Amino acid sequence: MHAPHKRTARRNTRPVRLALVALGVTLTAIPATAYAGAPTQPAGHQEATVTRQVAAATGLDDPAKKEIAMQLVSSAENSTLDWKAQYKYIEDIGDGRGYTAGIIGFCSGTGDMLDLVELYTQRKPGNVLAKYLPALREVDGTDSHDGLDPNFTRDWVTAASDPAFEQAQNDERDRVYFNPAVSRGKADGIGTLGQFAYYDAIVMHGDGDDGTSFGAIRERALAKAKPPAQGGNEVTYLNAFLDARVWAMQQEEAHSDTSRVDTAQRVFLNNGNLNLDPPLDWKVYGDSYHVG
Repeated sequence: MHAPHKRTARRNTRPVRLALVALGVTLTAIPATAYAGAPTQPAGHQEATVTRQVAAATGLDDPAKKEIAMQLVSSAENSTLDWKAQYKYIEDIGDGRGYTAGIIGFCSGTGDMLDLVELYTQRKPGNVLAKYLPALREVDGTDSHDGLDPNFTRDWVTAASDPAFEQAQNDERDRVYFNPAVSRGKADGIGTLGQFAYYDAIVMHGDGDDGTSFGAIRERALAKAKPPAQGGNEVTYLNAFLDARVWAMQQEEAHSDTSRVDTAQRVFLNNGNLNLDPPLDWKVYGDSYHVG
């Protein structure tokens, strides 16, 4: 059972996503598999290559750390660590963004739900949600249910049993939110915890052009401290970023509970756990969670 006050959603960010995606493309590290067919190198060069590959895998994009990230976000978004049970989630939480649904809170009023259903339909024409594409285009930017009710929520749950729809949700989460956050974090020289702080901020606030978007939060932090890539101290910078994040959350009633920062991310930072290494213990909205 979902508690509506615990769900959050981001603002309309469609115009900015292409820039973020481009950033993700240019900054994402080359996977180790890319070297599979490379010519044989001298021993010293081989060691250097292995070192680079290991370094590239150290971050929130490491599979084990990514799983932790999904659990952390789910604890705040859905009050459970079982993020994979959220593919079928859908409701209107009354925040002005229409329906909120799926593993990352895709919203009918912010464009990312439309992008998701378009991707799903591209991969699987004639799916149960395809007929709603005209309505999703019409309601984008509003909280309207026109053309969606009365059966959209039922059909969403039906679609969620399709592995192709689950994969589409995973891919859109990565394209729009996860990959850009990790890439920007790596460019700023921050580690796994910092990359998660970026990811959680983009999930909630998006990266639009308003004063509480991820980009604005980061700029507010940069006015107070430099990230490691600019010669700053990582802990000092992350404290500044979390301060800016809390300020942004407090600007909107729906986000006014800042425990996902205060009793989660800030706890890890104060413990010096910049690699987000388990065991992890945190609280969100007063509920306790543990990952061993």
